[in-house]
Amino acid sequence: MINRKLARAVSAGAIMSALTGAAFADTFSVQLSDQAVTEAHDGRVILIITPDGETEPRFQVKQSYDAPQIFGVNVDGLAPGESVEIAPGILGFPARDMKDVPAGDYYVQAVLHKYDTFNLSNGKTVKLPAARGAGQNWRLEPGNVISAPQKVTFDPQGANEISITLDNVLPEIAEPEDTKYIRYIKVRSEKLSEFWGTDVYINGHVLVPEGFDENPDAKYPLAIFHGHFPAEFGGFRTTPPDTDLECEYSERFDEPCYNRIEQQEAYDFYKQWTSDDFPRMLIVEIDHSNPYYDDSYAVNSANIGPYGDAITYEFVPALEEQFRGIGEGWSRFVYGGSTGGWEALAVQVKYPDEYNGAFAACPDPIDFRQFMLTDIYEEDNAYYYTGPFTRVEKPGKRNYLGQVPYTVEMENRWELVLGDKTRSGAQWDVWEAVFSPNGEDGYPQRIWNKLTGEINHTVAEYWRENYDLRYILERDWAELGPKLQGKIHIYTGDMDNFYLNNATYLMEDFLVKADPPYQGEVTYGDRDEHCWNGDPDLPNAVSRLRYNTMYVPKILERIEAAAPEGADLTSWRY
Repeated sequence: MINRKLARAVSAGAIMSALTGAAFADTFSVQLSDQAVTEAHDGRVILIITPDGETEPRFQVKQSYDAPQIFGVNVDGLAPGESVEIAPGILGFPARDMKDVPAGDYYVQAVLHKYDTFNLSNGKTVKLPAARGAGQNWRLEPGNVISAPQKVTFDPQGANEISITLDNVLPEIAEPEDTKYIRYIKVRSEKLSEFWGTDVYINGHVLVPEGFDENPDAKYPLAIFHGHFPAEFGGFRTTPPDTDLECEYSERFDEPCYNRIEQQEAYDFYKQWTSDDFPRMLIVEIDHSNPYYDDSYAVNSANIGPYGDAITYEFVPALEEQFRGIGEGWSRFVYGGSTGGWEALAVQVKYPDEYNGAFAACPDPIDFRQFMLTDIYEEDNAYYYTGPFTRVEKPGKRNYLGQVPYTVEMENRWELVLGDKTRSGAQWDVWEAVFSPNGEDGYPQRIWNKLTGEINHTVAEYWRENYDLRYILERDWAELGPKLQGKIHIYTGDMDNFYLNNATYLMEDFLVKADPPYQGEVTYGDRDEHCWNGDPDLPNAVSRLRYNTMYVPKILERIEAAAPEGADLTSWRY
Protein backbone atom coordinates (compact mmCIF):
# COMPACT_ATOMS: atom_id res chain seq x y z
CA MET A 1 0.00 0.00 0.00
CA ILE A 2 1.41 3.41 -0.99
CA ASN A 3 2.24 5.85 1.84
CA ARG A 4 0.34 8.94 0.60
CA LYS A 5 2.23 11.33 2.92
CA LEU A 6 5.57 10.07 1.62
CA ALA A 7 4.38 10.24 -1.96
CA ARG A 8 3.34 13.88 -1.49
CA ALA A 9 6.77 14.70 0.05
CA VAL A 10 8.66 13.04 -2.82
CA SER A 11 6.45 14.79 -5.34
CA ALA A 12 7.06 18.17 -3.66
CA GLY A 13 10.76 17.48 -3.71
CA ALA A 14 10.67 16.62 -7.39
CA ILE A 15 8.78 19.86 -8.16
CA MET A 16 11.34 21.94 -6.19
CA SER A 17 14.18 20.16 -7.97
CA ALA A 18 12.66 20.96 -11.33
CA LEU A 19 12.17 24.62 -10.39
CA THR A 20 15.62 25.23 -8.93
CA GLY A 21 17.72 22.89 -11.05
CA ALA A 22 18.87 21.23 -7.81
CA ALA A 23 18.96 17.59 -6.88
CA PHE A 24 17.04 16.30 -3.84
CA ALA A 25 18.77 13.81 -1.56
CA ASP A 26 19.56 12.74 1.94
CA THR A 27 22.44 10.43 1.03
CA PHE A 28 25.20 10.69 -1.52
CA SER A 29 26.63 8.26 -4.04
CA VAL A 30 30.12 9.29 -5.15
CA GLN A 31 31.26 7.59 -8.35
CA LEU A 32 34.77 7.41 -9.79
CA SER A 33 34.47 8.29 -13.47
CA ASP A 34 35.37 5.59 -15.94
CA GLN A 35 36.02 8.31 -18.53
CA ALA A 36 38.62 10.39 -16.65
CA VAL A 37 40.26 7.58 -14.65
CA THR A 38 41.67 4.33 -15.99
CA GLU A 39 42.82 2.54 -12.82
CA ALA A 40 41.56 1.73 -9.34
CA HIS A 41 42.48 4.04 -6.45
CA ASP A 42 42.96 3.71 -2.71
CA GLY A 43 42.30 6.78 -0.63
CA ARG A 44 39.83 8.91 1.23
CA VAL A 45 36.68 10.33 -0.33
CA ILE A 46 35.84 13.68 1.25
CA LEU A 47 32.40 15.20 0.73
CA ILE A 48 31.91 18.93 1.32
CA ILE A 49 28.50 20.57 1.84
CA THR A 50 28.24 24.36 2.07
CA PRO A 51 25.63 27.11 1.63
CA ASP A 52 28.29 29.34 0.03
CA GLY A 53 28.48 29.09 -3.74
CA GLU A 54 31.01 31.89 -4.27
CA THR A 55 34.07 29.60 -4.23
CA GLU A 56 34.59 25.88 -4.71
CA PRO A 57 33.56 23.96 -1.60
CA ARG A 58 36.98 22.27 -1.26
CA PHE A 59 38.63 25.65 -0.69
CA GLN A 60 36.21 26.56 2.10
CA VAL A 61 37.04 23.64 4.39
CA LYS A 62 38.31 24.67 7.84
CA GLN A 63 37.93 23.60 11.46
CA SER A 64 35.81 26.49 12.76
CA TYR A 65 32.25 26.58 14.14
CA ASP A 66 31.14 28.27 10.90
CA ALA A 67 32.91 25.76 8.62
CA PRO A 68 31.33 23.81 5.75
CA GLN A 69 30.08 20.34 6.57
CA ILE A 70 32.40 17.47 5.67
CA PHE A 71 32.21 13.68 5.72
CA GLY A 72 34.94 11.19 4.83
CA VAL A 73 35.19 7.49 3.98
CA ASN A 74 38.10 5.24 3.01
CA VAL A 75 38.16 3.42 -0.29
CA ASP A 76 40.39 0.47 -1.18
CA GLY A 77 40.71 -0.34 -4.85
CA LEU A 78 37.84 1.87 -5.96
CA ALA A 79 37.61 1.05 -9.65
CA PRO A 80 36.49 3.37 -12.44
CA GLY A 81 32.71 3.26 -12.61
CA GLU A 82 32.33 2.15 -8.98
CA SER A 83 30.67 4.22 -6.27
CA VAL A 84 30.90 4.74 -2.53
CA GLU A 85 27.93 5.77 -0.40
CA ILE A 86 28.07 8.55 2.19
CA ALA A 87 25.04 8.28 4.42
CA PRO A 88 23.83 8.69 8.03
CA GLY A 89 26.11 6.93 10.52
CA ILE A 90 29.35 8.28 9.01
CA LEU A 91 31.25 10.68 11.26
CA GLY A 92 31.08 14.31 10.17
CA PHE A 93 32.14 17.83 11.07
CA PRO A 94 30.83 20.25 12.34
CA ALA A 95 27.64 18.19 12.59
CA ARG A 96 28.50 14.69 13.74
CA ASP A 97 25.98 12.91 11.52
CA MET A 98 24.24 13.56 8.24
CA LYS A 99 20.87 13.40 9.99
CA ASP A 100 21.93 16.50 11.96
CA VAL A 101 22.52 18.61 8.83
CA PRO A 102 19.61 21.06 8.44
CA ALA A 103 17.39 20.80 5.39
CA GLY A 104 18.15 23.37 2.73
CA ASP A 105 19.86 24.26 -0.50
CA TYR A 106 23.62 23.60 -0.60
CA TYR A 107 26.60 23.39 -2.91
CA VAL A 108 28.45 20.10 -2.76
CA GLN A 109 31.77 18.76 -4.02
CA ALA A 110 33.71 15.53 -3.52
CA VAL A 111 37.45 14.90 -3.53
CA LEU A 112 39.27 11.57 -3.72
CA HIS A 113 42.52 12.04 -1.81
CA LYS A 114 44.65 9.31 -3.34
CA TYR A 115 46.81 6.96 -1.21
CA ASP A 116 49.91 5.11 -2.37
CA THR A 117 51.32 1.92 -0.86
CA PHE A 118 54.66 2.12 0.98
CA ASN A 119 56.71 -0.88 2.08
CA LEU A 120 58.62 0.49 5.04
CA SER A 121 62.09 -0.59 6.08
CA ASN A 122 60.61 -1.99 9.32
CA GLY A 123 58.74 -4.60 7.27
CA LYS A 124 55.31 -2.97 7.57
CA THR A 125 53.09 -1.82 4.73
CA VAL A 126 51.03 1.38 4.89
CA LYS A 127 48.77 3.34 2.58
CA LEU A 128 49.39 7.07 2.68
CA PRO A 129 49.07 10.14 0.44
CA ALA A 130 52.45 10.58 -1.23
CA ALA A 131 53.95 14.07 -1.36
CA ARG A 132 53.32 15.04 -4.97
CA GLY A 133 54.17 18.72 -5.11
CA ALA A 134 51.36 20.60 -3.33
CA GLY A 135 52.66 20.32 0.23
CA GLN A 136 50.12 17.69 1.33
CA ASN A 137 47.21 19.96 0.46
CA TRP A 138 44.50 17.46 -0.44
CA ARG A 139 42.58 20.23 -2.21
CA LEU A 140 45.39 20.60 -4.79
CA GLU A 141 47.57 17.49 -4.69
CA PRO A 142 48.32 16.18 -8.22
CA GLY A 143 46.59 12.88 -8.95
CA ASN A 144 43.66 13.57 -6.65
CA VAL A 145 40.29 13.36 -8.37
CA ILE A 146 37.59 15.99 -7.79
CA SER A 147 34.01 16.54 -8.85
CA ALA A 148 32.53 19.74 -10.20
CA PRO A 149 30.59 21.77 -7.60
CA GLN A 150 26.86 21.26 -7.90
CA LYS A 151 23.78 22.58 -6.17
CA VAL A 152 21.48 20.26 -4.25
CA THR A 153 18.44 20.48 -2.07
CA PHE A 154 19.10 18.37 1.00
CA ASP A 155 16.54 16.92 3.40
CA PRO A 156 17.79 14.69 6.21
CA GLN A 157 14.36 13.07 6.27
CA GLY A 158 14.38 12.35 2.54
CA ALA A 159 14.56 8.92 0.95
CA ASN A 160 16.55 9.60 -2.20
CA GLU A 161 20.23 10.01 -2.99
CA ILE A 162 22.27 12.32 -5.13
CA SER A 163 24.97 11.16 -7.48
CA ILE A 164 28.34 12.92 -7.64
CA THR A 165 30.98 12.02 -10.21
CA LEU A 166 34.70 12.32 -9.58
CA ASP A 167 35.83 13.21 -13.09
CA ASN A 168 38.66 15.75 -12.90
CA VAL A 169 42.22 14.54 -12.14
CA LEU A 170 44.33 17.33 -10.70
CA PRO A 171 47.38 18.00 -12.90
CA GLU A 172 51.08 17.74 -12.12
CA ILE A 173 52.87 20.76 -10.69
CA ALA A 174 55.94 21.96 -12.58
CA GLU A 175 59.21 22.25 -10.68
CA PRO A 176 60.40 25.85 -10.19
CA GLU A 177 62.99 27.44 -12.44
CA ASP A 178 66.09 29.28 -11.31
CA THR A 179 66.24 33.08 -11.30
CA LYS A 180 69.10 35.47 -10.63
CA TYR A 181 68.55 35.37 -6.88
CA ILE A 182 66.51 32.23 -6.24
CA ARG A 183 67.98 28.84 -7.14
CA TYR A 184 66.46 25.38 -6.80
CA ILE A 185 68.18 22.30 -5.42
CA LYS A 186 66.89 18.72 -5.31
CA VAL A 187 68.74 16.13 -3.24
CA ARG A 188 67.95 12.43 -3.15
CA SER A 189 68.20 11.18 0.43
CA GLU A 190 69.66 7.71 0.84
CA LYS A 191 68.44 7.58 4.43
CA LEU A 192 64.84 8.48 3.63
CA SER A 193 64.69 6.39 0.47
CA GLU A 194 65.71 3.35 2.49
CA PHE A 195 63.13 4.12 5.18
CA TRP A 196 60.21 4.60 2.77
CA GLY A 197 61.17 1.91 0.26
CA THR A 198 61.10 4.38 -2.64
CA ASP A 199 63.05 7.39 -3.87
CA VAL A 200 62.67 10.37 -1.54
CA TYR A 201 63.98 13.84 -2.32
CA ILE A 202 64.48 16.95 -0.23
CA ASN A 203 64.07 20.16 -2.20
CA GLY A 204 65.34 23.62 -1.39
CA HIS A 205 64.67 27.16 -2.55
CA VAL A 206 67.96 29.01 -2.05
CA LEU A 207 68.18 32.78 -1.93
CA VAL A 208 71.71 33.61 -3.09
CA PRO A 209 73.35 36.94 -2.25
CA GLU A 210 73.94 39.93 -4.46
CA GLY A 211 77.14 39.32 -6.43
CA PHE A 212 76.98 35.54 -6.04
CA ASP A 213 77.94 34.82 -9.65
CA GLU A 214 80.48 37.63 -9.82
CA ASN A 215 82.41 36.47 -6.72
CA PRO A 216 83.23 32.78 -7.34
CA ASP A 217 85.83 32.65 -4.56
CA ALA A 218 83.46 33.81 -1.83
CA LYS A 219 82.00 31.32 0.63
CA TYR A 220 78.91 32.10 2.65
CA PRO A 221 77.21 31.50 5.99
CA LEU A 222 73.93 29.59 5.76
CA ALA A 223 70.58 30.47 7.33
CA ILE A 224 67.82 27.84 7.25
CA PHE A 225 64.37 29.41 7.40
CA HIS A 226 62.37 26.48 8.75
CA GLY A 227 58.61 26.30 8.31
CA HIS A 228 55.78 24.87 6.29
CA PHE A 229 55.92 23.71 2.68
CA PRO A 230 57.34 26.41 0.38
CA ALA A 231 56.09 26.35 -3.19
CA GLU A 232 58.76 28.99 -3.82
CA PHE A 233 61.01 31.25 -1.77
CA GLY A 234 58.45 33.47 -0.05
CA GLY A 235 58.53 37.17 0.71
CA PHE A 236 61.01 38.23 -1.99
CA ARG A 237 60.15 40.16 -5.16
CA THR A 238 62.34 42.28 -7.43
CA THR A 239 59.58 44.65 -8.55
CA PRO A 240 57.34 47.12 -6.70
CA PRO A 241 53.76 46.14 -5.80
CA ASP A 242 51.43 45.70 -8.74
CA THR A 243 49.67 48.99 -9.47
CA ASP A 244 46.49 47.18 -10.56
CA LEU A 245 46.46 44.76 -7.63
CA GLU A 246 42.95 43.93 -6.43
CA CYS A 247 42.93 44.28 -2.66
CA GLU A 248 42.35 41.23 -0.48
CA TYR A 249 41.03 41.73 3.03
CA SER A 250 42.81 39.96 5.89
CA GLU A 251 40.35 38.92 8.56
CA ARG A 252 43.21 37.85 10.83
CA PHE A 253 44.82 41.32 10.86
CA ASP A 254 41.78 43.40 9.92
CA GLU A 255 43.76 44.87 7.03
CA PRO A 256 41.74 45.94 3.96
CA CYS A 257 44.60 45.38 1.47
CA TYR A 258 46.97 42.95 3.13
CA ASN A 259 48.23 41.50 -0.16
CA ARG A 260 49.62 44.93 -1.01
CA ILE A 261 51.43 45.04 2.34
CA GLU A 262 52.89 41.62 1.57
CA GLN A 263 54.12 42.73 -1.86
CA GLN A 264 55.62 45.93 -0.47
CA GLU A 265 57.45 44.04 2.29
CA ALA A 266 58.76 41.52 -0.25
CA TYR A 267 60.06 44.33 -2.44
CA ASP A 268 61.60 46.13 0.54
CA PHE A 269 63.41 42.92 1.46
CA TYR A 270 64.85 42.70 -2.06
CA LYS A 271 66.15 46.26 -1.74
CA GLN A 272 67.77 45.42 1.60
CA TRP A 273 69.17 42.14 0.30
CA THR A 274 70.91 43.85 -2.59
CA SER A 275 72.08 46.93 -0.66
CA ASP A 276 75.78 47.59 -0.16
CA ASP A 277 75.81 47.09 3.61
CA PHE A 278 73.73 43.90 3.86
CA PRO A 279 75.81 40.83 4.83
CA ARG A 280 76.16 38.31 2.02
CA MET A 281 74.76 34.93 3.00
CA LEU A 282 72.62 32.05 1.80
CA ILE A 283 69.04 31.55 2.98
CA VAL A 284 67.16 28.35 2.20
CA GLU A 285 63.54 27.32 2.60
CA ILE A 286 63.26 23.52 2.57
CA ASP A 287 60.53 21.40 1.02
CA HIS A 288 60.49 18.30 3.21
CA SER A 289 56.84 17.46 2.65
CA ASN A 290 56.07 13.80 3.25
CA PRO A 291 53.14 11.37 3.39
CA TYR A 292 51.98 12.72 6.78
CA TYR A 293 52.35 16.50 6.50
CA ASP A 294 53.66 19.49 4.60
CA ASP A 295 56.98 19.24 6.46
CA SER A 296 58.79 16.70 8.62
CA TYR A 297 59.53 18.76 11.74
CA ALA A 298 63.20 18.27 10.79
CA VAL A 299 63.88 15.51 13.34
CA ASN A 300 64.22 11.74 13.18
CA SER A 301 60.88 9.99 13.60
CA ALA A 302 59.73 6.38 13.84
CA ASN A 303 56.88 7.15 11.44
CA ILE A 304 58.15 9.87 9.11
CA GLY A 305 61.76 8.74 8.90
CA PRO A 306 65.22 10.12 9.72
CA TYR A 307 64.59 13.63 8.44
CA GLY A 308 66.84 15.21 11.06
CA ASP A 309 69.85 13.25 9.86
CA ALA A 310 68.83 13.56 6.22
CA ILE A 311 68.61 17.36 6.36
CA THR A 312 71.73 17.87 8.51
CA TYR A 313 74.05 15.28 6.98
CA GLU A 314 72.78 14.94 3.39
CA PHE A 315 70.85 18.00 2.28
CA VAL A 316 72.83 20.78 4.00
CA PRO A 317 76.26 19.52 2.83
CA ALA A 318 74.96 19.15 -0.73
CA LEU A 319 73.57 22.67 -0.63
CA GLU A 320 76.79 24.11 0.76
CA GLU A 321 78.84 22.33 -1.89
CA GLN A 322 76.67 23.57 -4.74
CA PHE A 323 76.28 27.15 -3.49
CA ARG A 324 79.66 27.62 -1.82
CA GLY A 325 78.62 27.55 1.79
CA ILE A 326 81.34 27.74 4.42
CA GLY A 327 80.26 24.30 5.59
CA GLU A 328 81.07 24.52 9.31
CA GLY A 329 78.81 24.58 12.34
CA TRP A 330 79.73 28.12 13.39
CA SER A 331 78.46 29.40 10.04
CA ARG A 332 74.99 27.78 10.11
CA PHE A 333 71.86 29.24 11.70
CA VAL A 334 68.22 28.21 11.99
CA TYR A 335 65.10 30.27 12.53
CA GLY A 336 61.38 30.12 11.93
CA GLY A 337 57.95 30.62 13.41
CA SER A 338 55.30 28.24 14.74
CA THR A 339 56.18 24.83 13.27
CA GLY A 340 59.39 26.46 12.04
CA GLY A 341 60.08 27.82 15.50
CA TRP A 342 59.84 24.35 17.03
CA GLU A 343 62.01 22.95 14.25
CA ALA A 344 64.68 25.60 14.72
CA LEU A 345 64.94 24.91 18.44
CA ALA A 346 64.73 21.12 18.03
CA VAL A 347 67.45 21.08 15.37
CA GLN A 348 69.72 23.18 17.57
CA VAL A 349 69.11 20.90 20.57
CA LYS A 350 69.55 17.63 18.70
CA TYR A 351 72.52 18.79 16.60
CA PRO A 352 74.21 21.27 18.97
CA ASP A 353 77.55 21.33 17.17
CA GLU A 354 76.15 21.64 13.64
CA TYR A 355 74.38 24.99 14.13
CA ASN A 356 75.39 28.25 15.81
CA GLY A 357 72.07 29.71 16.85
CA ALA A 358 68.33 29.06 16.85
CA PHE A 359 65.81 31.90 16.73
CA ALA A 360 62.47 30.31 17.54
CA ALA A 361 59.35 32.46 17.20
CA CYS A 362 55.99 31.28 18.53
CA PRO A 363 57.23 27.67 18.61
CA ASP A 364 54.86 24.72 18.76
CA PRO A 365 54.75 23.20 22.28
CA ILE A 366 58.32 23.01 23.65
CA ASP A 367 57.20 21.62 27.03
CA PHE A 368 54.57 18.90 26.89
CA ARG A 369 53.27 19.76 30.34
CA GLN A 370 51.50 22.50 28.42
CA PHE A 371 50.72 20.85 25.10
CA MET A 372 48.52 23.77 24.16
CA LEU A 373 46.41 23.47 27.35
CA THR A 374 47.03 19.86 28.38
CA ASP A 375 49.62 18.22 30.60
CA ILE A 376 49.89 14.96 28.67
CA TYR A 377 51.70 13.30 31.60
CA GLU A 378 49.33 14.13 34.45
CA GLU A 379 45.94 14.65 32.83
CA ASP A 380 43.74 11.83 31.58
CA ASN A 381 41.88 13.68 28.83
CA ALA A 382 43.02 16.13 26.18
CA TYR A 383 39.55 17.46 25.34
CA TYR A 384 37.93 18.29 28.67
CA TYR A 385 38.44 19.71 32.12
CA THR A 386 36.47 17.19 34.13
CA GLY A 387 34.92 17.70 37.56
CA PRO A 388 32.77 15.41 39.74
CA PHE A 389 29.52 16.58 38.14
CA THR A 390 30.34 18.11 34.75
CA ARG A 391 33.06 18.84 32.26
CA VAL A 392 34.20 21.83 30.21
CA GLU A 393 35.63 21.61 26.69
CA LYS A 394 39.17 22.91 26.19
CA PRO A 395 39.48 25.69 23.62
CA GLY A 396 41.59 25.07 20.53
CA LYS A 397 42.16 28.65 19.43
CA ARG A 398 41.59 32.21 20.62
CA ASN A 399 42.18 35.76 19.45
CA TYR A 400 43.82 38.42 21.59
CA LEU A 401 40.45 39.06 23.25
CA GLY A 402 40.10 35.40 24.16
CA GLN A 403 37.26 34.67 21.73
CA VAL A 404 37.20 30.98 20.72
CA PRO A 405 36.13 29.67 17.27
CA TYR A 406 36.61 25.95 18.01
CA THR A 407 37.62 23.47 20.68
CA VAL A 408 40.35 20.83 20.82
CA GLU A 409 37.73 18.11 20.37
CA MET A 410 36.30 19.85 17.31
CA GLU A 411 39.68 20.20 15.63
CA ASN A 412 40.59 16.57 16.29
CA ARG A 413 37.22 15.37 14.96
CA TRP A 414 37.72 17.55 11.88
CA GLU A 415 41.03 15.76 11.33
CA LEU A 416 39.47 12.34 11.86
CA VAL A 417 36.90 13.10 9.16
CA LEU A 418 39.69 14.12 6.76
CA GLY A 419 41.66 10.93 7.44
CA ASP A 420 41.88 8.09 9.95
CA LYS A 421 45.14 6.44 11.10
CA THR A 422 46.81 9.87 11.50
CA ARG A 423 46.29 10.57 7.78
CA SER A 424 44.51 13.94 7.86
CA GLY A 425 47.65 15.90 6.98
CA ALA A 426 46.71 18.36 9.72
CA GLN A 427 48.23 19.68 12.94
CA TRP A 428 47.37 17.27 15.75
CA ASP A 429 47.98 14.32 13.45
CA VAL A 430 51.43 15.47 12.42
CA TRP A 431 52.48 15.89 16.04
CA GLU A 432 51.37 12.31 16.54
CA ALA A 433 53.17 11.15 13.41
CA VAL A 434 56.43 12.85 14.41
CA PHE A 435 56.43 12.12 18.15
CA SER A 436 54.78 8.69 18.51
CA PRO A 437 56.27 5.21 18.25
CA ASN A 438 55.27 3.13 15.25
CA GLY A 439 52.25 0.89 15.81
CA GLU A 440 51.69 -2.76 15.01
CA ASP A 441 49.72 -1.77 11.90
CA GLY A 442 52.57 0.44 10.68
CA TYR A 443 50.82 3.70 11.51
CA PRO A 444 51.61 6.03 14.45
CA GLN A 445 50.42 5.00 17.89
CA ARG A 446 47.68 7.29 19.12
CA ILE A 447 48.60 9.75 21.86
CA TRP A 448 44.91 9.82 22.73
CA ASN A 449 41.66 8.34 21.53
CA LYS A 450 40.67 10.61 18.66
CA LEU A 451 36.97 10.41 19.54
CA THR A 452 37.09 10.68 23.33
CA GLY A 453 40.38 12.45 24.10
CA GLU A 454 41.52 9.75 26.54
CA ILE A 455 45.34 9.99 26.80
CA ASN A 456 47.65 7.00 26.34
CA HIS A 457 50.32 7.66 28.98
CA THR A 458 52.66 5.00 27.61
CA VAL A 459 52.82 6.93 24.35
CA ALA A 460 53.12 10.19 26.30
CA GLU A 461 56.22 8.86 28.04
CA TYR A 462 57.77 8.10 24.63
CA TRP A 463 57.01 11.66 23.59
CA ARG A 464 58.72 13.01 26.70
CA GLU A 465 61.92 11.03 26.31
CA ASN A 466 62.35 11.86 22.63
CA TYR A 467 60.69 15.19 21.77
CA ASP A 468 59.82 17.23 24.88
CA LEU A 469 62.49 19.89 24.33
CA ARG A 470 62.37 21.39 27.83
CA TYR A 471 62.61 17.93 29.40
CA ILE A 472 65.49 16.91 27.13
CA LEU A 473 67.40 20.11 27.87
CA GLU A 474 66.94 19.75 31.60
CA ARG A 475 67.77 16.03 31.54
CA ASP A 476 70.91 16.48 29.42
CA TRP A 477 72.02 19.99 30.32
CA ALA A 478 75.34 18.88 31.78
CA GLU A 479 76.31 17.71 28.28
CA LEU A 480 74.25 20.11 26.16
CA GLY A 481 74.62 23.29 28.16
CA PRO A 482 78.23 24.10 27.24
CA LYS A 483 77.42 23.49 23.56
CA LEU A 484 74.29 25.63 23.54
CA GLN A 485 75.39 28.73 25.40
CA GLY A 486 74.28 31.78 23.48
CA LYS A 487 72.40 29.72 20.89
CA ILE A 488 68.81 29.59 22.27
CA HIS A 489 66.49 32.52 21.53
CA ILE A 490 62.70 32.25 21.91
CA TYR A 491 60.00 34.83 21.14
CA THR A 492 56.27 34.40 21.86
CA GLY A 493 53.25 36.67 22.08
CA ASP A 494 51.52 36.38 25.44
CA MET A 495 48.17 36.05 23.67
CA ASP A 496 49.33 33.43 21.18
CA ASN A 497 46.25 32.10 19.37
CA PHE A 498 47.18 28.51 20.23
CA TYR A 499 48.32 29.09 23.83
CA LEU A 500 51.92 28.37 22.85
CA ASN A 501 53.17 30.96 25.32
CA ASN A 502 52.25 28.54 28.14
CA ALA A 503 54.95 26.04 27.19
CA THR A 504 57.42 28.88 26.63
CA TYR A 505 56.88 30.02 30.23
CA LEU A 506 57.85 26.56 31.45
CA MET A 507 60.90 26.46 29.18
CA GLU A 508 61.97 29.86 30.52
CA ASP A 509 61.58 28.63 34.11
CA PHE A 510 64.30 26.08 33.39
CA LEU A 511 66.56 28.25 31.26
CA VAL A 512 66.86 31.11 33.75
CA LYS A 513 68.21 28.74 36.40
CA ALA A 514 70.27 26.53 34.08
CA ASP A 515 73.90 25.93 35.09
CA PRO A 516 75.94 26.71 33.07
CA PRO A 517 73.86 29.75 32.04
CA TYR A 518 72.17 29.48 28.68
CA GLN A 519 73.15 33.06 27.69
CA GLY A 520 70.28 33.49 25.24
CA GLU A 521 66.96 35.27 25.47
CA VAL A 522 63.25 34.57 25.96
CA THR A 523 60.95 37.52 25.32
CA TYR A 524 57.19 38.07 25.09
CA GLY A 525 55.01 40.42 23.07
CA ASP A 526 52.27 42.15 25.04
CA ARG A 527 48.86 41.06 23.68
CA ASP A 528 50.60 39.79 20.55
CA GLU A 529 49.06 36.82 18.79
CA HIS A 530 50.60 34.05 16.70
CA CYS A 531 53.29 34.43 15.35
CA TRP A 532 55.21 37.25 17.07
CA ASN A 533 58.87 37.22 16.03
CA GLY A 534 60.42 39.32 18.78
CA ASP A 535 60.08 42.79 17.25
CA PRO A 536 58.63 45.05 19.98
CA ASP A 537 57.87 47.92 17.61
CA LEU A 538 55.83 46.33 14.82
CA PRO A 539 52.44 44.60 14.74
CA ASN A 540 52.25 40.92 13.84
CA ALA A 541 50.87 41.79 10.42
CA VAL A 542 54.24 43.27 9.46
CA SER A 543 56.78 41.58 11.72
CA ARG A 544 55.76 38.13 10.47
CA LEU A 545 56.98 39.23 7.04
CA ARG A 546 60.46 40.19 8.30
CA TYR A 547 61.97 36.96 9.59
CA ASN A 548 64.79 37.11 7.07
CA THR A 549 65.95 40.50 8.30
CA MET A 550 64.91 40.37 11.95
CA TYR A 551 67.65 37.97 13.05
CA VAL A 552 70.55 39.12 10.86
CA PRO A 553 72.14 41.33 13.57
CA LYS A 554 71.89 38.47 16.06
CA ILE A 555 73.46 36.09 13.54
CA LEU A 556 76.37 38.45 13.04
CA GLU A 557 76.84 38.66 16.81
CA ARG A 558 76.95 34.86 17.02
CA ILE A 559 79.52 34.69 14.22
CA GLU A 560 81.75 37.18 16.01
CA ALA A 561 81.37 35.31 19.29
CA ALA A 562 81.84 31.76 18.03
CA ALA A 563 83.89 31.74 14.82
CA PRO A 564 87.14 29.81 15.41
CA GLU A 565 90.55 31.29 14.84
CA GLY A 566 91.33 31.45 11.14
CA ALA A 567 87.65 31.30 10.10
CA ASP A 568 86.63 33.01 6.87
CA LEU A 569 85.06 36.28 8.00
CA THR A 570 85.91 38.33 4.93
CA SER A 571 85.22 36.62 1.60
CA TRP A 572 81.46 37.03 2.10
CA ARG A 573 81.63 40.67 3.32
CA TYR A 574 82.14 42.30 -0.06
